[in-house]
Amino acid sequence: MDRADGRMDLTMKVEGMTCGGCAAAVTKAIRRLDPEAEVSVDLERGQVAVVTGAQALDIAQALGRAGYDAEAMTG
Repeated sequence: MDRADGRMDLTMKVEGMTCGGCAAAVTKAIRRLDPEAEVSVDLERGQVAVVTGAQALDIAQALGRAGYDAEAMTG
């Protein structure tokens, strides 16, 4: 969903997150791409909710470089 400020709400499915260290690494990778991003990691579901100005593909690629397989979820 697009917001008035130009940022979007994205939910990413992220494979391989198992602990707090993983959550920190995922958050760091996203914030390296968009320092203003709001990131919420759900380890149990293997999902990351992001409010960002970056595109989903760019986030997925950043997470891939950090060692995680990620894709945007629909619906």
